[in-house]
Amino acid sequence: MINRKRLSGWAAILALCTLFAATGCSDSDPVSPGIQPEIINGTQSFEFQVSSVRNYTGSFSYTWDNASTFASVDLSSAISGGTAVLTIKESAGTVVYTRSMAAGGSMDTDVGVAGDWVLTVALTGASGDLNFRADEGT
Repeated sequence: MINRKRLSGWAAILALCTLFAATGCSDSDPVSPGIQPEIINGTQSFEFQVSSVRNYTGSFSYTWDNASTFASVDLSSAISGGTAVLTIKESAGTVVYTRSMAAGGSMDTDVGVAGDWVLTVALTGASGDLNFRADEGT
């Protein structure tokens, strides 16, 4: 005779395992606990990098203390799908830079007010490796 309580316990465990496998509780998840953006928030520069993003939609915002009135931004991403946009606001809240991270290259922001700048990366169905660096203007 089969113990129904024991059988239902195993069925619950099997259901949980199936759920975790289906929802992707693995290191290959986009921006999961195993793949978090690497951030270096320094006194003269800010760096953002995340690898192996797959079809991710969401945004990340960071505050960076920029003692200058502008910044030099270097984009070096390898985006295979979706969109990734970097937007930078100076300390008064004015947008001084917005650009697709797929564009690549280096460019200065518009001139703004020195202080706490907000850097936002907005992703829509993005896949690939994302990387940018902002250096205090000189």
